[in-house]
Amino acid sequence: MVTSSDTAPAPPALRPEPGPSAALPPIVPRRRVGRLLSAAAGLLFLATAVNSVVRNDAFQWHVVGRYFTTAAVVDGLLLTLWLTAAVTVLGFLLGTPLAVMRLSANPVLRALAWGYVWIFRSTPLLVQLLFWFNIGALYPTLGLGIPFGPQFVTVQTVNLLGPTLTAVIGLTLHEAAYAAEVVRGGILSVDAGQTEAAQALGLSRLRTLRRIVVPQAMRSIVPTAGNMLIGTLKGTSIVSVLAVHDLLYSVQLVYNQTYQVIPLLLVATLWYIAVTTVLSAGQFYVERYYARGTSRALPPTPLQRLRGHLASAGTRLRAATAADARPVTGGDR
Repeated sequence: MVTSSDTAPAPPALRPEPGPSAALPPIVPRRRVGRLLSAAAGLLFLATAVNSVVRNDAFQWHVVGRYFTTAAVVDGLLLTLWLTAAVTVLGFLLGTPLAVMRLSANPVLRALAWGYVWIFRSTPLLVQLLFWFNIGALYPTLGLGIPFGPQFVTVQTVNLLGPTLTAVIGLTLHEAAYAAEVVRGGILSVDAGQTEAAQALGLSRLRTLRRIVVPQAMRSIVPTAGNMLIGTLKGTSIVSVLAVHDLLYSVQLVYNQTYQVIPLLLVATLWYIAVTTVLSAGQFYVERYYARGTSRALPPTPLQRLRGHLASAGTRLRAATAADARPVTGGDR
């Protein structure tokens, strides 16, 4: 008699485990031909442009190097930097109360702030500067006293407002109108629940604005304020029409004597590019500072990004060196 154990089918043979020789096929990245061609075309265009600028004798680079650090140019640069800093600080000091007035529940304050912003944003900057430069024709004297009453102190407008002070006043009033809108937009970007939570804790309106709303609004204010700062730096060149000795007016005085217009304009251009680069780098770090808490990791700085690239390149180099030094197994005997 045959038992059930004798008739049971034999178990299937187990498949052997893959050994080291059964390696997976290599993963080949996708070849992006269009990206490579566009990058090559862009580099070729850049090389052509740089070559045409560097090797063109009409630019007179030796003249640029001669006048780049002269006393007249450096003095004009320092005045430009001073105007930029003063106008930016004063503009935001005046624009912040205007922004608060725009958001006020008082209809009179809200209307006054709106009217200020409307007038100064609707008028070209050059027109405003020329108007303030000729303010003596409208108000020969300025006085301090009782409204609609006697004046205690009077001064001649011509003796009070010189070209530099006129430029500061005109640029500041123009800057304040845009700064008010920047600050107002930043405040409106903060969630209303933050203000409601502060009110529930019993915080005053001023303290809520100073300690809760404004620090969060800075994330929206800083990028636009940085653009305004760079725009103010370049916009100060317009004060040359008032004979203010800024950077542009200084190089104009030089090329009016030497008739070397192109190289002197290049001197001003290179200084503007250098200062703008420094301001852009500062803006990056300020934005990074106020970005804390919005993401798990802050964006890497250029130095950190360079270190990461160098570390990854070193890792790939060590891996390639180890692969070349590995002994070959198998083969013909």
